[in-house]
Amino acid sequence: MGTSGNGAAQGAARDGVRRSAAARAGGGATSKNAKAQSGKKIRWEGGDWPPRVVMRRAGGLRTLESALIRGGLGPVAGVDEAGRGPSAGPLVVAACLLPPKPLPALAGLDDSKKLTEAVREELFPVIQRVALAWRVVVIPAWEIDAIGIHVANIEGMRRAVAGLDPAPGYVLSDGFRVPGLPVPSLPVIGGDASAACIAAASVLAKVTRDRMMVELDGQFPGYGFAAHKGYNTTEHTEALNRLGPTSEHRRSWRNVRETGRVATDTAYAG
Repeated sequence: MGTSGNGAAQGAARDGVRRSAAARAGGGATSKNAKAQSGKKIRWEGGDWPPRVVMRRAGGLRTLESALIRGGLGPVAGVDEAGRGPSAGPLVVAACLLPPKPLPALAGLDDSKKLTEAVREELFPVIQRVALAWRVVVIPAWEIDAIGIHVANIEGMRRAVAGLDPAPGYVLSDGFRVPGLPVPSLPVIGGDASAACIAAASVLAKVTRDRMMVELDGQFPGYGFAAHKGYNTTEHTEALNRLGPTSEHRRSWRNVRETGRVATDTAYAG
């Protein structure tokens, strides 16, 4: 989502870890006190900001996460989605909580859209194995039609984060704010290319959805779901106009509505 935003993300993180006015006045925890509580999860309530931390560049897309952990806000989870734009198939949302230190096994981790399918498939089981916790949530086409894609995305992220065990102390989301999370959070522009936990969530969501679309290709032959994954390619548009929408098409999408045909489970080629 968006372009890479390390600078913007780091600036936001600096703002997000300022010392609270109450703490400066002696009514809250100071950075010195926070350091003395290293190893313990520190909860900041009543609108207080956690203590100031210094941003230090870390390897493996870990700069933001490392800063938040040093500020007592770990563990840090990332959340991302796959499938906002397609006119067919589900929206898949994933949340991932990685160990605090970089792992050699995840050295190739990056925004899932920049990785080849083979690399994503290779990373998928590794992320599942080394993550402290991960969760994948699937929002079907009918639910997207009922509540809208943006609401579905927000709701999916809430469900994914709520399913993490252990629970995170902080959440980084890719691109936009996610209201209603039980812990503090920060939207990061281009987060899947600048925060390892978001990149890991991106891979989990992308691989899960791609596999589902391959299965749908067998269920609904003639649409080419395995190739275009439900996006509005020329091939998909031609098949949609020729065969009509399936039960997996999003009828709230204009190109699906304009076919003038009712979705049915039995729609198939031939």
